[in-house]
Amino acid sequence: MVKGKPVSKLVNLAVWITGVLVSLSVGFGMVDGILPIRWIPLIITQIAGWVVVILTIVSIVLAIADRM
Repeated sequence: MVKGKPVSKLVNLAVWITGVLVSLSVGFGMVDGILPIRWIPLIITQIAGWVVVILTIVSIVLAIADRM
């Protein structure tokens, strides 16, 4: 995250949290089959959804580790 004014830090945090929530929502939607991708078999979409979920969780852990 960018270092700077407190308001800037707060905005960056809000954007980051929003991105995490959207990524998890889309990933789990793909895993559950609610968000299929046209012309791509469901199993491939589900695998891609798990990739999104796992990478999002890894990025959360790395971001927290980076702040410590």
